[in-house]
Order: sequence, then structure tokens, then C-alpha cells
Amino acid sequence: MAEVDYATLKKGGFMRQVQKDQFSMRLKVIGGQLKSEHLQKISEIAEKYGKGYIHLTSRQGVEIPFIALKDIEEVKKELAAAGVSIGVCGPRVRTVTACQGSTICPSGAIETTDLAEELDARYFGRELPHKFKIGITGCKNNCLKAEENDLGIKGGISPQWNKQGCTYCGVCEAVCPTNVVKVDKNKQDLAFTDSGCVYCGKCVKSCPTGAWEGKNGYFLAFGGMFGNEIKEGLHLLPLLFDKEQVFKAVDTTVQFYQKNGKGGERLGRTLIRVGTTELKKELETAVQYS
Repeated sequence: MAEVDYATLKKGGFMRQVQKDQFSMRLKVIGGQLKSEHLQKISEIAEKYGKGYIHLTSRQGVEIPFIALKDIEEVKKELAAAGVSIGVCGPRVRTVTACQGSTICPSGAIETTDLAEELDARYFGRELPHKFKIGITGCKNNCLKAEENDLGIKGGISPQWNKQGCTYCGVCEAVCPTNVVKVDKNKQDLAFTDSGCVYCGKCVKSCPTGAWEGKNGYFLAFGGMFGNEIKEGLHLLPLLFDKEQVFKAVDTTVQFYQKNGKGGERLGRTLIRVGTTELKKELETAVQYS
């Protein structure tokens, strides 16, 4: 009997279970979206080869447990014919997660679905020193927990107040979560402390007269982890307004990790070991945001 190459199976999305010759198969779900016809095929596979159910992971993944070793090749063929892709595991770029973003959600500051697909096309499955997770969240509500990813992308809105049109109603002050907007109704004056702004855009979205305007952009976090070790990702760049800047930042981060990371070491640990100065410098050179 041929020896089973478990490492290759894991790399290809088949993770060993505690039961002998049984595997939980990870499927590729980009940005949390699956087509209805794909769901139907996944259901058929779970009934035919598994135990009639699927598992939804914490990272928007779909896994089908109890796939027998003897059935793996046939399962792969059936899924491929239906256009369903299998995910990856181990030390490589994982499937990109995303919320529904500004296309669907009223709170969304950035479009997330196309961005997730573009990032997946560029980086999915790339070999790295350890697992590398990218998560995109459309606004400061942070439903996808950007700072828990090796590289997190969060939508933000840079606000700009225009005196003309302002009625000093005080709504912006009331909704500001960091109290950086102060309205004096009697003196018809408004003070905005830009340095304390978190780019949530609530002042822009809530203003009844349009006196607040906003420029939507991307806020990036680097080196986050959530698991055996919890570490919040670092904000090494200001709010970016060009998607190409985001791609340059991701390219730079992946290259930095490939160059400096050790096997089995997450990006966050690499940054702790070598420091953030060099990555920050490389990011600023690549992005050219000033």
C-alpha cells in the first residue's frame, strides 16, 4: 500500500481528523461569498461522501468533514467540474475574508468584494514562513476584525468640515466616538481635533445639511494574530486613498515577510524580533502617500 503524503494533502485543503483515514476538506470561499449553484454542489458532496453536514469556520470558510482517503480524488474531480475550488492550509496565504462592504452595508466606507477577489488572485496559496491571513472590513465597526489578521484592511472616512451650510445643530458632536468635535451653538462655532479622529465617518454620514464631507480610504494593520498568541496589528501607514497603494503595501509586506520571517513564525512575531522600523520604511517608500 502506498504511503500517504499527509503534508501534501494538508497543503491542498485536506486536514486529518482523529478518525483513521478521514479528512475535513476545506473549500475556498473568497470574501465570504458562494454562488447558489456552488452551495448545491457542496451539499451534494457532503451527502455523498461526508456525513450530510458542513462546518462553517470562524474565517468564513466551509469545511466538509468525514471525507474518506479513498474518495479524495473523486471528490476533487466532482468539485472542479462544478467550479468549486478547494482551499489551502499550512504556511501560505490563506483565503481572503471580507464583509459585504459599501455595496451592501450602509456603514461601509469601501468596496470589499472586488478587493477580496483581486487580493486572492494575487496572493492565494503563496508559500510563506507561516500562515498568512488577510481580512477586509468595510468600516470602523470592524466586523471582520482587521487587527487580528497578519494584514488587515479597514475602510475609513477622512472628514472635512465646511462652515458654509453648517447650522451648528450638534449632531456631529453627539455621534463622534472620540469627542474630537465640539460645537458651540451660541457662538456659531465648531472645533475639530484632527489628530484624535478615528476616521469612522459618523460625522459625515449623520450631518443633515452636508456640511461635513468625507474622503473614503483604506486603513491597514500589520502583524495581527489571534490563536495561541493574541497580538493586535500595527498601524504603520496613514489612511490610504488609492487601491493601488494598498496593493503596493501588501506586496511590500509579503516580500518583507519572505525575507525576514523564520519557518513557523507569524509575521507578528517577525516584527517583534526584528522591529517595525524597516517594514515601515519600506512601506513608506513603496506607497508614496505624501
